[in-house]
Amino acid sequence: MHGGAQCVRAEQSLADAARMMRDMGVGALPICGSDEKLKGIITDRDIVVRCIAEGKDPASMKAMDMAGHLHCVRADDDMDAVLKKMEQHQIRRIPVIDGERLVGMISEADLAMGHREGNRLTDRQIIEFMDSVYTNR
Repeated sequence: MHGGAQCVRAEQSLADAARMMRDMGVGALPICGSDEKLKGIITDRDIVVRCIAEGKDPASMKAMDMAGHLHCVRADDDMDAVLKKMEQHQIRRIPVIDGERLVGMISEADLAMGHREGNRLTDRQIIEFMDSVYTNR
């Protein structure tokens, strides 16, 4: 998990979100409201496919305009629960919450690094994740 994930605010533009992603070297950002609660997640692909490719202006669209159904895991969930949720919804990144507060993000890169370092994931878990997320589309 990457702790201390930074949010894009719901009222910020997609152009702002894109710049934040560039500056942080990430492909997704959680969306938080003025109440500091997690409201959604936006990916670089969302900006390209659902905004730019449709002829919309990323400077005038708000981050919250792109927020779809939010899937997240709790900080105390075990890795099996995390993998199951990511596989079930075919997602590559998932926010981690403690109560209603965002505490981090888990990405497929985190899963791969944990596997490479011999932590937590078995070969079978990695294969099942890849099969589920990449081949069932």
